[in-house]
Amino acid sequence: MKNILRIAILSGTLTACVSLDEDPQSFVTSDQFYKTDEQAVAAVNAGYRKLYETGQSLYNSLFQIGVEMATDDYAAGPRARNAHVRAISGLTHDPLNDRMEQLWKQSYDAINVSNIAVDRIALISATEIDETLRARLINEAKFLRALHYFNLVRWFGDVPIVLHETTSLTAENLYVEKSPEELVYQQIIQDLTDAEALPANYTASDAGRATSGAAKSLLSKVYLTHKEWKKAADKSKEVIDSNTYELFDNFADVFNVATKNGKEHIFSAQFKGYFNYQGNSLASRSAPYEPPGVNGDYADMLNKPGKLYESFDDIDERKAVTFVTQMISPTNGQLYTFEPHLYKYYDQAAVGSQSNSSKNLPIIRYAEVLLIYAEALNEDNHGPTTEAYWAIDKVRNRAGIAKLADTYPSLNESEFRDSVFQERRKELVYEYQRWFDLVRRGADYYIATLHAAGKTNAAPRHIHFPTPQREINLNPKLKQHPDWVNY
Repeated sequence: MKNILRIAILSGTLTACVSLDEDPQSFVTSDQFYKTDEQAVAAVNAGYRKLYETGQSLYNSLFQIGVEMATDDYAAGPRARNAHVRAISGLTHDPLNDRMEQLWKQSYDAINVSNIAVDRIALISATEIDETLRARLINEAKFLRALHYFNLVRWFGDVPIVLHETTSLTAENLYVEKSPEELVYQQIIQDLTDAEALPANYTASDAGRATSGAAKSLLSKVYLTHKEWKKAADKSKEVIDSNTYELFDNFADVFNVATKNGKEHIFSAQFKGYFNYQGNSLASRSAPYEPPGVNGDYADMLNKPGKLYESFDDIDERKAVTFVTQMISPTNGQLYTFEPHLYKYYDQAAVGSQSNSSKNLPIIRYAEVLLIYAEALNEDNHGPTTEAYWAIDKVRNRAGIAKLADTYPSLNESEFRDSVFQERRKELVYEYQRWFDLVRRGADYYIATLHAAGKTNAAPRHIHFPTPQREINLNPKLKQHPDWVNY
């Protein structure tokens, strides 16, 4: 996102500011901040920054190595040498896994940034900030907070709810017990309902900010995950009927730098290579190292027994965008052929330096909203409706494959459900969706799917991650997830 002005980097308390568009500017202390509209904008920009900060941040590879490795589709590649990453890939991880720690820590760091923004922006003098801008910024912060709690509750189950800035070091403020999943979902829904008041769109300089459509889309996904089928169908239909979004005609445009933040993109993690080291690291992690000059890490690879690549028809236009099996070396001009590699984020403008990929990572896009609508209608009506077929076939038609309504017009509820999940699997490869899709169908489904894909260590406890032991040691009110006690 092209964020204006300065961006505050907060972790517990405010310490410094860094520009996304310019060199770092002046030092700003906490008692100087939250006085003007410019500072309010910068405070919320800090929340966006938490999505894709340098290193292994939440939406800049931590999801992949900390979550998606524990699926049927992905595995630790030959250059993924970290034992904690390989443990997740092999389903041997435990509460001491450092990626579990980072998922928890970075999520709560990001929530703290949003909490500070919500609390402090509300206190800015009315003479220093426009009221419309105040309301917008607070709702942007609430949207981001909801996103992080939605991830946390799906990963860890019961988690602490913290809604305000920590302003003292008393035990009451520092040690917060877990809240039941139901209360966490209530808070997520409340924040996203508030965020529905956000603008429908922004000018180009603010492209990438959360919108009303992003809030509605994420809310439809929350309802779907929570099995509130009617609400999921109704909310996704609101997004569809708004006529704000469309599918790109060409699937490749979903991932082209020239078309980022386009008509299909509802909310994305924003990347800009060669700029403050904010490239999309998935491009490098998945790129091959065989062709000289490509310099790929190949730390993320396909789990071959899962047969994701083989599940695509050759006529499926998504196949050539999602995977690559050969490349010409930029060094010697020779053609190299290899096993299928993930390819969505490979940036032709950063050959030899894929850590500078400028391809955005979709967090939610219109194709997924269509699939949410199809799934929710099927579940709510105990079988697919004409509208459900229409929604899934919009996605299939863009991919260049036969419409489901033409090939299988009489599917029952279970068969249509499986069709939607297979379509999600193909449409959303490498977009941090597979683990969530597997686990929301329950432990039996997750285990059966992973066992069939050669990951025979999969067990019922793996539909959640363990509460990090480090957090339990620090907070005497925290208890381990029941599935991970005496595992």
